Amino acid sequence: MEGLPRTYFGLVGRKLGHSWSPAIHAKLSEVPYVLREVEPDGLEALVREETGWLGLNVTIPYKRDVMRLADEVSSAAERIGAANTLVRRADGSIYADNTDVSGFAYLLDRFCERELGRPAHEALCGRKALVLGSGGASAAVVCALEDAGAVPVVISRRGPEDYASVRARHADASLVVNATPVGMYPNCPATPLDADTLRALPRLLGVVDVVYNPTRTGICLAAEEAGIPSESGLAMLVAQAVRSSELFQGRELDLRAIGSIEQDILRQTLGICLIGMPGVGKTTTGKRLARMLGRPFVDMDDAFTIATGMTPSDCIRSQGEGAFRRLETEQLRRYSKEPGLVMACGGGVVTREENRPLVRQNSYVVMLSRDISQLSQRNRPISQAKGLERLARERMPLYRAWADVEVDCLGSAFADAEQIARLFTQGPALS
Repeated sequence: MEGLPRTYFGLVGRKLGHSWSPAIHAKLSEVPYVLREVEPDGLEALVREETGWLGLNVTIPYKRDVMRLADEVSSAAERIGAANTLVRRADGSIYADNTDVSGFAYLLDRFCERELGRPAHEALCGRKALVLGSGGASAAVVCALEDAGAVPVVISRRGPEDYASVRARHADASLVVNATPVGMYPNCPATPLDADTLRALPRLLGVVDVVYNPTRTGICLAAEEAGIPSESGLAMLVAQAVRSSELFQGRELDLRAIGSIEQDILRQTLGICLIGMPGVGKTTTGKRLARMLGRPFVDMDDAFTIATGMTPSDCIRSQGEGAFRRLETEQLRRYSKEPGLVMACGGGVVTREENRPLVRQNSYVVMLSRDISQLSQRNRPISQAKGLERLARERMPLYRAWADVEVDCLGSAFADAEQIARLFTQGPALS
């Protein structure tokens, strides 16, 4: 086909949009990797008649369709009823497999090792695992859980085990896995189960989500609120891609590549959100930091002014703090889901609990701290009305609870930005 490399690997789907697959596969092989959008009536011709592709990943809505077009189907794909990987063999025959099982198994095993101190087959053997959703991702998750010795129970909106029954019938669950698209960008940070429901499962050891965008999904944030270990699905995405590349190339790859590729993606997608007392220097530091990292910068007070035609101070004086806070949350909801931003939040963002998942869903949250004697109250009506000492008593515990790290200001925006950049690129933010 015109414009395609003579031979290539690729991803096939109907509407692909942005995909991390080309970037991932570029680190695994020198063979070009291309995105192939195709309508249903063109799928068979691409798979059976085009000769340029050597390996294809397959996504919605073709994971079932490609099974009938393959000459041989793996036991994993047969078991799930869907294939996400096609390989053209040397004799021209087409082999279909499903790497989602091995991808989730990798994520599950690593999660259990990190959070529970033992591999999945030891941590979950004989224990109930709730799988939210009954689609293709759910089938792969169920297979991996069964292979680990767990007892999966599928929860779906229309099945015999539904969401309303979770608290009453599944208090003995040890794991919850979200295999639905609920909470996926841009409809984030929605969650299929809230923190109260997770708290009502006294034996729950962890929560895992197959969704990877945003970085911290809604159900992971609910688990965080409930004090339960959690992880979203980026490692699964990378691990299944590595397994696909092994099939494409016909050789084993170094599995350490999974962690390094995962970190590279996180460095590109995870934003940095600055919080702290009014006048602490979030805006000036944020601008410096954004320039250092080559990222877009958003000052939420400026975003508020552009959206409403009022400065925060004017809105507070004319409409009251409550009205301002509601409008502030609307703007935060708009910007916080976007990847890779440096954001500076207003000092009172922590006064509304509904802002916490917004702030944390896609950002490394940094609390800037300096002595209150160095903070300006100029053009800050709430600081003037309540006094900085009172604001500090009310807000400092919240800043610390929301933040991933607290940074003491060094005396200049440049120095503060430098230390944040160093923490972000080298520290625990990406572990």
